[in-house]
Amino acid sequence: MLRADPRRALKDALPPRPKGKTVVVGAGKGAAQLAAAFEELWDGPLTGTVVTRYGYATPCKSITVLEASHPVPDSAGLAASQALFDAVSGLTEDDLVVALICGGGSALLPAPPEGMSLEDEQQLNQVLLASGAPIGVMNAIRKHASRIKGGRLAAAAWPARVVSLVVSDVPGDQACQVASGPTVPDEVTLTQVRAMVAARGIKLPEKIRAHLERGNDLPPRPDDPVFGRNETRIIASACLSLEAAAELARGRGVAAIILSDAIEGEARDVGLVHAAIAREVASRDRPFTKPVVILSGGETTVTLRGKGRGGRNTEFLLSFAAAIDGIEGIAALAADTDGIDGSEENAGAFAGPGTASQLWSKGMDPLASLAANDAWSAFDAIDDLFVTGPTGTNVNDFRAILVGDLPDQM
Repeated sequence: MLRADPRRALKDALPPRPKGKTVVVGAGKGAAQLAAAFEELWDGPLTGTVVTRYGYATPCKSITVLEASHPVPDSAGLAASQALFDAVSGLTEDDLVVALICGGGSALLPAPPEGMSLEDEQQLNQVLLASGAPIGVMNAIRKHASRIKGGRLAAAAWPARVVSLVVSDVPGDQACQVASGPTVPDEVTLTQVRAMVAARGIKLPEKIRAHLERGNDLPPRPDDPVFGRNETRIIASACLSLEAAAELARGRGVAAIILSDAIEGEARDVGLVHAAIAREVASRDRPFTKPVVILSGGETTVTLRGKGRGGRNTEFLLSFAAAIDGIEGIAALAADTDGIDGSEENAGAFAGPGTASQLWSKGMDPLASLAANDAWSAFDAIDDLFVTGPTGTNVNDFRAILVGDLPDQM
């Protein structure tokens, strides 16, 4: 993931030094690594605060690094949200706020509106994570039930200029969607949010539902004058990382195809589609000729039906493995680039033509495991989990499927 390395991503994106102070704020699973890289690259004094997931902190000299819970918010995240507001308060038009934003920030920055509690926001997150809704829908709802998301942190920094440097983990690389856009406003209206909830039958907690019905405390619109001097830059993304992976494969004599960097949908269903493509290549050399690496990214979702362990990448891969059972010449990796798949400690897993039969030999039915949302246990049983630890970046899911034999020189 060199193309998504924080230091490399930041190097060419630094804003000019301001006349006044430089204040750094940030949130996400890679926020501490971004902060450390920014300190190393910045030529001048600075202060600031960023929040990251427990266990993901990296020491910084001038920037305070806080830790909080992900994917379900906690009181440490509540305190971190206030710390970010404190960091940007009382600034002038000569000051600069640099916002280092990456995936995971939605859960790390709870800030419930007046009349609601942390428990209400926790319930909302749990409902959304179990709903199977795409990330854009989840974030639209979150923005309308928060005091910090949807550009509100940037609005609080006015009249200072805000430059948001964003590592995108969302399909389509919309900066306003990353971490629910604490410094980037969104066009989505309350009417649209209500329609999203109704169309998907999402059963919101009562206080959240009532809040959306009242329509109070709406997020600022993108044309609000407080955003007039601000700037947003995508400094790393799934698109750029997939292109780098394809270039690496081609340099080693293997054809590479990028299906898309914005694939969404139910993880198990996306797994079946990828498996169908891999089978077609393996047996008929269409639509691609083997050997070939088939690459894709995006963010699938999991609708919880069982009580097993796992994340969207292991669920994708278990579905994929069952569908290619016994077909030789196919090998696959699916992983989250931040190093954590769902709530577990693995980034993802590996699979091949013998994965399903290995599970049967362990007394495990792959489809039963899939039905129970227990993909982690399945891959753990055959020692095929992919464990990296925190990577310091987050450009969403990465899937690589090799069909055919590698060239001899590899």
